[in-house]
Amino acid sequence: MAGHSKWANIKHKKAATDAKRGKIWTRLIKEITVAARMGGGDIDANPRLRLAVDKAADANMPKDNVTRAIQRGSGSLEGVDYEEIRYEGYGIGGAAIIVDCMTDNRVRTVAEVRHAFSKFGGNMGTEGSVAFMFKHTGQFLFAPGVDEDKLMEAALEAGADDVVQDEEGGFEVLCDPFAFSSVKDALEKAGFKAEVAEVIMKPATETVFTGEDAIKMQKLLDALENLDDVQEIYTNAVIEE
Repeated sequence: MAGHSKWANIKHKKAATDAKRGKIWTRLIKEITVAARMGGGDIDANPRLRLAVDKAADANMPKDNVTRAIQRGSGSLEGVDYEEIRYEGYGIGGAAIIVDCMTDNRVRTVAEVRHAFSKFGGNMGTEGSVAFMFKHTGQFLFAPGVDEDKLMEAALEAGADDVVQDEEGGFEVLCDPFAFSSVKDALEKAGFKAEVAEVIMKPATETVFTGEDAIKMQKLLDALENLDDVQEIYTNAVIEE
């Protein structure tokens, strides 16, 4: 992953997250509910649920909210039946975008996603049109200043696939998505707490946007991000500050 303005982008994203905490909680509740429905309500036996619960803790979500979401997903409480849908499309200059949604109304969701794409200079693609440009992977980002040798040793011992240093001096640890929880535990046990730790769709290549194109691309990403049914957005676009 190239350096570019990654650390500035992370700070910007964290500030934006704090500013819309209620919406983040709503998304996490959906994720917890679906994860519990698909893999059961036992956090230790359900890696996807554990990741969602960890994210909820990081977002300071009350434990009662988490418990209720697990109960709704596992069937001990009534709740909305959410469906997972992935949309793919193109932004400015053909930049690749993946939009993961959870919805109780597929017709509403596809209309809103298509509208956001078309209004801000992008267009929807067919299934598989851009997904081949991404890899499902566990990612940990560490800010510049981390001890490279110790991080490398801890990461590889934990079962990580790769450790990459970016041009700003930060580090990216990559692992198989199914090994995410065990790698996270091992890194934290070794004293390494990541700035960002998540399972993502990582682009194979990146496209850097500057000036007017950067502004246009950011507007499209913001429009998609603001849709209620959108859970995650992945793109190979890098917006320069």
